[in-house]
Amino acid sequence: MRKPVDFGSELKALVEKTKALKERRVRQLGELVIATGADTLDPDLLAGALLNAAGIKDRATGEGWRAAGAAFFQRKARIPASRSARQPSSTRPLDSDAASA
Repeated sequence: MRKPVDFGSELKALVEKTKALKERRVRQLGELVIATGADTLDPDLLAGALLNAAGIKDRATGEGWRAAGAAFFQRKARIPASRSARQPSSTRPLDSDAASA
């Protein structure tokens, strides 16, 4: 005889998975805004720019933006942060010239 299916627990698991995926998407979009420097923009300006981008009808403009975005991600993937950029200024070693001055 087959084991009865607990639809309630399966539905609950799917709802939790959906919620986790939505939270992940929101977090990734926030990280993208920060990585591009758009977090310094006025929220109204950022919203207007995103609405304009979402409503673009001109394929050439959209493709240009897509190419710029792809180049941004390629640049981020290829160029690791320099050691001095990764190390907070409070923990950087002093330059020999600065230490002798």
